[in-house]
This record gives sequence, C-alpha cells and structure tokens, in this order.
Amino acid sequence: MADANAASRSQFSSQISGTLPERPELVLVMDLDGTLLGGTLAQRRQFYSWLEDRRDGVLQIFSTGRDLAAVRSLLGGDNGLPPPTPHLVIGDVGSTVACGLSLETVPIAVDPIEAQWQAVQPLLDGHLEGVAGLSPQLRNVERRYAFNYEPQVFDTAILSRLELLGVDCLLSDERFLDVLPAGVNKGTTLLRLLDLLDLPHGQVVTAGDTLNDLAMFRTGLNGVMVGNAEPKLRALHPELENIYLAEAHGCGGIAEGLRHFGLDCPV
Repeated sequence: MADANAASRSQFSSQISGTLPERPELVLVMDLDGTLLGGTLAQRRQFYSWLEDRRDGVLQIFSTGRDLAAVRSLLGGDNGLPPPTPHLVIGDVGSTVACGLSLETVPIAVDPIEAQWQAVQPLLDGHLEGVAGLSPQLRNVERRYAFNYEPQVFDTAILSRLELLGVDCLLSDERFLDVLPAGVNKGTTLLRLLDLLDLPHGQVVTAGDTLNDLAMFRTGLNGVMVGNAEPKLRALHPELENIYLAEAHGCGGIAEGLRHFGLDCPV
C-alpha cells in the first residue's frame, strides 16, 4: 500500500509545474468568492501575506466554482488585490483539478471525471434548452454545465428528472445551477486529491460560504463556515460535524477558524 501511495504521489507531482510542500503542517482548502476574496481590505492584505509567508509549510488549494480562465484573471490582478498563487486548484465546482502555478489540468485527477462527463453529456441534449428562468453562464466551463437561474421563475422539478440521467444538480447562492457528473463535487474531488497525494485528513481545513461548499463540509474534515455564509448553508450548520461557524466574514473568518482549530494565524 505504501508503494502504491508513493507511486500515485510521484505520478501526480510529475504532472504539475513546481513543487508541493513535502510534509505540510496544514492543507488549507479555500473557496474564493465570498471566502478568500471576502473580508475587509486590511484583512485580505494581512491574510494574503500570512499565506505567502507560509507557502513552504501550508499546502494551499483553491476550491471554487470558477473555471480556470476566471482563476487566471483573478491571479492576474483583475480584482485589484490578487491572493497568492495556490499550489493547486479545484475548479468548476469539483470537475477540474489544476496546478496553481501553470493552471494546467492534472490528468491523473481529471481524466476519470472527463470520462464520466463524456458518457453522460450526450444524454442531456435538449433537456436544458429554453427552460424558463434558466440562462447559460458565459464561461469556459469544463466537465459540467453552468447556469444562472431565477428562483421565482425556474421550476426545480426538472432537476430530479435530470438526475435520473446520471448527473447531480447543484443550486447555490440563490442564483447558480451546476449540472455535474453524478458524485462529482468539491468534496469528492478533494478526498480523491488527498488520496493521490497521500495526505492525512487530520491536517486539512476547508473554508466556504455557499451551498456548493456543502460537499466539502460533509467530508468529515475540519472546516470553517465564514460569517457571511448564505442563509441556507448556515441553517445546515448544526448537522455538520467538525465545522466551525465563524463570526468574521471572508478571509477574516478563515483566520478565525484556523485559530479555533489551534493553528497559529494572527490575522
């Protein structure tokens, strides 16, 4: 088993640019919008500096609904204060895994998801065209369909019919609908990534603010629900094990949660 773990980590490492922390003291998995990109300007500056200073000891993973093009724009400074470049990116709500440095996909992690999507995508043809209250997002999404929806108009009854075709339908933030291969989400992709890298679960902390982060919070890993989390996610907090509900918003909430879990984060 040890040989197999070493082989998978070696293969993973050979498919990315740069190096990962060999024995990270922390694996920090962060949603972007509303989470790492949230909080006051002062909080973001201080927290981003903390991340930069601990790059050799903290394995930093973005876990986002953004596609890689949107992540690239973010890191290029489109929002005025870009966060530090992560080691890895889980994008497209769990259907993409990429190197943070090059933003090239990692085949050992992505190929199984791609095969699953190729099998189910043709079955969806015609089911999502002209649906009232539903409009495609103008993004270069991979291995999923992404839509904006109007809660007062969109009939959610269609979702159960779609799921019979072999997909999962994820509503979040009262405006987004993602259609993904069944079983693919931020949580399952993260657990697969931890297995590939042979990383202990006890060193992981996740952080998020919307329902598309719920799958991460249901993994059993330690997690931080930031203070500005959407109401439907906050309502589920009592049933989630190992998830700390922060008072502070955005990256201030991440820092608050890290301190709750006994980690040194002075932000």
